[in-house]
Amino acid sequence: MRMLGSLICSGTVRWLALLALCAAYLQGGLDKAFDFAGAVAETQHFGLPFAVPLSALTIVVELGASLLILSGIYRWAGALVLAGFTLFATFVANRFWEMVPPERFMAANSFFEHIGLVGGFTLVAWHDLKQRQERA
Repeated sequence: MRMLGSLICSGTVRWLALLALCAAYLQGGLDKAFDFAGAVAETQHFGLPFAVPLSALTIVVELGASLLILSGIYRWAGALVLAGFTLFATFVANRFWEMVPPERFMAANSFFEHIGLVGGFTLVAWHDLKQRQERA
């Protein structure tokens, strides 16, 4: 049990867990950056206004907040930004309550998976802020 605890509490495992939590945002941000026209089309698909600047902002948020989390610089801020972004995006992209089966089932699963990510990012922010308070 001690050995498992030491392994799980290692800095490497912590960083890999943070990388896993940010993986979809790193991949999404890079995909959007390399296919900006596709990113704009996706934004337009969801009926959001100002598709070009909003797509650019999305890239900055996904990549920038992920880098803050992974670097440890203002980790709490990066985590809260991705929590808020994810909460907004899931209400835009996964409106399962407006759908009929079988699409409803998949959208509902995705909606609640994203709510789980919001919780994970909120915990990252909470732990980072708690550590800062303990050090002060």
